Amino acid sequence: MQPADPAELTRQLADLRLQHRDLDTAIATLQATIVSDELTIKRLKKRKLQLKDAIARLESALIPDLDA
Repeated sequence: MQPADPAELTRQLADLRLQHRDLDTAIATLQATIVSDELTIKRLKKRKLQLKDAIARLESALIPDLDA
């Protein structure tokens, strides 16, 4: 297994962070409406958590392993 390209990981990380921020805005907008769709909000929040996990994995991949 060859190591991933740090530039590509950084690009993916930036893309995931943007998607995460966009979902945060969408959720806040939906919650602000009087008649909000709870199912849609739950789905958006679940997707947001998935993105957060993916961001954490990419951040971890960008940290070089230290030989102990």
